[in-house]
Amino acid sequence: MPQGACSVARGIARLFRRNQIWVASEVALPNGRRADLMGLDSRGAIVIVEIKVSRADLLGDGKWPEYLDYCDRFYWGLPPALDPALVSGEAFMPDVTGLIIADAYDAEIIRPAATRPLPPARRKSETARLAAMALRRLNAMIDPPPPDEVY
Repeated sequence: MPQGACSVARGIARLFRRNQIWVASEVALPNGRRADLMGLDSRGAIVIVEIKVSRADLLGDGKWPEYLDYCDRFYWGLPPALDPALVSGEAFMPDVTGLIIADAYDAEIIRPAATRPLPPARRKSETARLAAMALRRLNAMIDPPPPDEVY
């Protein structure tokens, strides 16, 4: 994740932590995409945040709708310097997607995301997959695997 994106991710994680939403960064999805932040709220809803730190990256991203099949709520995460009006057009589905403005220290939800409940089977598989990934990461922090071992 680029440096500016790391700052936005940190601020969003702090906001979410205060609201009992626990996230991991750079989460691979079954469709080959990678969510910048993905996590669970206290009710088990899955949240994905796509972070954009430049106008070009935001406007050039046509893949983001592919994340919607893996979350109950989807947010855009932007730094304060990026114009939030960029994600208000119909192409960004403002009736579905939320908007968070964040820096390295904090964040604010500018537009709440609509809740679009996942089918139960998808929720179960994504929750289990997210938990397994988090436990692998935690285990690797405690006891790093040898360089040739895939975890």
